[in-house]
Amino acid sequence: MKKGLFKVLLKINNAILPSLIKKDPNKLTTFQKAVLGYRYWVLTNVLD
Repeated sequence: MKKGLFKVLLKINNAILPSLIKKDPNKLTTFQKAVLGYRYWVLTNVLD
């Protein structure tokens, strides 16, 4: 159940949220850092 929920969240993230791969993490705004952290949190929970 938990893993299925995170898989759905991952698909929504990939469709809606911007990709921040090519940006320097030190130059990101606070909001962009929050988005990056949220995407990382969802990804790690999918892979567990």
